[in-house]
Amino acid sequence: MANVTTPILGLVDTAILGRMDDVTIMAGAAIGSLIITQLYWVCGFMKMSITGLSAQSINKNPIDSCKVLLQGILLALGLAVAILVSQTLVVKGGLYFAQANDALKINVEAYFYTRVWGAPATLINMVLIGWLIGQQKTKYVLILQVIINLANILLSLTFVYGLGFGVKGVAAATVCAEYLMMFIGFFMVHKYLLNHKYFRLFSISGQSRLKLMLVRSWFTFTQLKQILSLNSHMFVRNLILQFTLAFITLKGAQYGAQAAAVNAIIMQFFALIALGLDGVANAVEALIGEAKAQKNKAQLNLYVNVGLIWSSFFAIVYSLLFYFLDSLIVNLLTHHQEVVSLMADYAFIVILIPLLSHWCYLFDGVFVGLSLGKPMRDSMFISTIVGFLPTWWWWQDSGNMSLWYAMLVFLSFRGILLGGYYAYLYTQKPEYLL
Repeated sequence: MANVTTPILGLVDTAILGRMDDVTIMAGAAIGSLIITQLYWVCGFMKMSITGLSAQSINKNPIDSCKVLLQGILLALGLAVAILVSQTLVVKGGLYFAQANDALKINVEAYFYTRVWGAPATLINMVLIGWLIGQQKTKYVLILQVIINLANILLSLTFVYGLGFGVKGVAAATVCAEYLMMFIGFFMVHKYLLNHKYFRLFSISGQSRLKLMLVRSWFTFTQLKQILSLNSHMFVRNLILQFTLAFITLKGAQYGAQAAAVNAIIMQFFALIALGLDGVANAVEALIGEAKAQKNKAQLNLYVNVGLIWSSFFAIVYSLLFYFLDSLIVNLLTHHQEVVSLMADYAFIVILIPLLSHWCYLFDGVFVGLSLGKPMRDSMFISTIVGFLPTWWWWQDSGNMSLWYAMLVFLSFRGILLGGYYAYLYTQKPEYLL
């Protein structure tokens, strides 16, 4: 439920911008959003690694869970500073590859330069959510997602229609909502930690110096080595994934504003599918991590099988909903009839995405719970080099459609490779799972 609500942020923004008179506003904001989202999703390795490590620490010394949380926050702040320092270089690079016209550039820059100031909150929220999922406190995550979505909707409507801020208003609303989520997230984590006596590291007592020394020791290279090693694999994995998504948006922009607008809408469907199916994966991550810590192979495989059943169920539900409601959703997102008409040609893509992708999302969760980043990195690389790029090249005469053919093949490859590797480990090398 928490993950399904997450794409509402993008859907609301797309709907507001899609109902403005100029389609370049929607297309420009979509490219600006793509650039900043690419940065954030590349950094999404933090959430994945923190979830796995948090889950594996749940039945160990509670201090280990606190260590994982603080190390993740430190890493998030460091990455946020890097993003803020390099923001001009990043947006100029994105505009260069998009080959956007002047009208698009104005809206891209307006959106990006506003949204980027939410980087510290956005990255810290990834850590908080990953840690809470690992602790099996998904109720907190749902509350956080509902709060940020409600805040974003109200602020977007106020900034755009009430104050007339336009594309900057949409970006500013998201930034404000992210910071609100961060502060409430800190409050929730603090409340949760206070319920565990071993977590009371910062209480005033005679052992304050000892506790401070303990916390400082967590930030030595030796202590950070595990999280940095895991994160390096996840970082490369996410970098490759974002390459494929950026390739679709930036290459699509070269086919014109209408193609860019169509891709922006499909990306919202894609986000709704990905994050919704990832909800099952998130649950599996926490349970797999706990089973790994207990060295319970049978329980671990049970969670994988049950996860597959639920993942398949939700994939079918998604496809049926999109089959019957596709045109209704598109008309809610934009009133530009040329874009609506063009989207009709892509309806089958939207219907196929959940059926072909749920396998890779589920097994992503399995390997995150196992804290095995290398197979995720390698499968992503192979899927891009052997699946995505050759498919696009072969069908490139089909124009923008070739990008989505490539994405379908890419998603299929990921599921086959990760699922096959898990089956191999389970039957041939079970010690690697535990």
